[in-house]
Amino acid sequence: MLAEALTGIQVLDLSQYLPGPYATQVLADLGAEVLKIEPPQGDPMRTFILQDEDGLSPWYKQVNAGKTVRRLDLKTESDQKILAELLRDADILLESYRPGVMTRLGFDRERLRQLNPRLIHCALSGFGQTGPCRDRAGHDLTYLAMSGMLSLTGTPETPVIPFPPICDYAAGKQAVTAILAALLRRGKTGQGAFIDVSLFEMALSWQSFALTAASRPGQQFARGRDLLTGGAACYQIYRTADNRFIALGAIEEKFWRTFCSTVERTDWIERQQEPLPQKELIAELSELFAGATLADWQQRFSGIDCCLEAILEHAEVAAHPHVRQRKLLQQRPNVVNYDTLFPVWVDDNPPLHRQPLRELKPTGCVKGTNND
Repeated sequence: MLAEALTGIQVLDLSQYLPGPYATQVLADLGAEVLKIEPPQGDPMRTFILQDEDGLSPWYKQVNAGKTVRRLDLKTESDQKILAELLRDADILLESYRPGVMTRLGFDRERLRQLNPRLIHCALSGFGQTGPCRDRAGHDLTYLAMSGMLSLTGTPETPVIPFPPICDYAAGKQAVTAILAALLRRGKTGQGAFIDVSLFEMALSWQSFALTAASRPGQQFARGRDLLTGGAACYQIYRTADNRFIALGAIEEKFWRTFCSTVERTDWIERQQEPLPQKELIAELSELFAGATLADWQQRFSGIDCCLEAILEHAEVAAHPHVRQRKLLQQRPNVVNYDTLFPVWVDDNPPLHRQPLRELKPTGCVKGTNND
């Protein structure tokens, strides 16, 4: 099982909110032992948006499941000494402070090397450890904006805000990828590593197609104009008679042909390659889909292989038979929270369930949260 891959690896997580804790949760899913260090007031994610009866946000409990939480005041000398001792035995340190904060706390890179030359230190920040924007504040939306991604996401009238936060999750995965590579290198050389991961650069790293198009006069992408940005009838979102939506992704000719035959509009088959944007053809398909309910369309396309799916509400996602069979969702007894598990089957085995987070109290006792 991959849940044993990192057995014996000790991780110190000094991050807050979502990107860093998500990264260390993946490491925990792979078998690492994660100790999350929080300030005396706790991670702000504890009360973010939703709250359970115990006062904690389910999002906080979900992204930190499988970890042990300990509070330290790293502005005090006594707790700095505790962290120094923890670092001596750690394999991985992940932190999400702004550049320079670790140095102000007394843990610059040179001291970390002295404490533990085998330590893999991953610094997860908005814009990276260098450059003119390194000290700038940001959130997922602003990183997406600066990367150019939002300029192509949405309708011709306006960009749209995607959910969940793309950079937060993607940068967390990027951090895990780099950390695992550093562990492999350490196994060969014995050397630790300093890893600089930027949320903005994570979004930027996905922009090669759009950047290439932008460099060619007359070929720049635009919202609502190109094949993948809403300009094609075969790759489009359509509203149904009951104000639900269907996603059609029939890019390949065989899928488009099947779609057209199913709706008895074979005259559309040859129109797939009409110049973009295909406003007239999109309007004709919009009229078609608006003539029946979502349930009607689902029934009509049941068993038809042409890349057409209903846009599901989340309650429908959780109840979907494929989702249930793949066992990716974990729901704890007597709790209405869904945990999405590590999305990989290994040797025909589904993902393992996570244990709830544990918090070390000042007395040293361990207490589970109320989502047991």
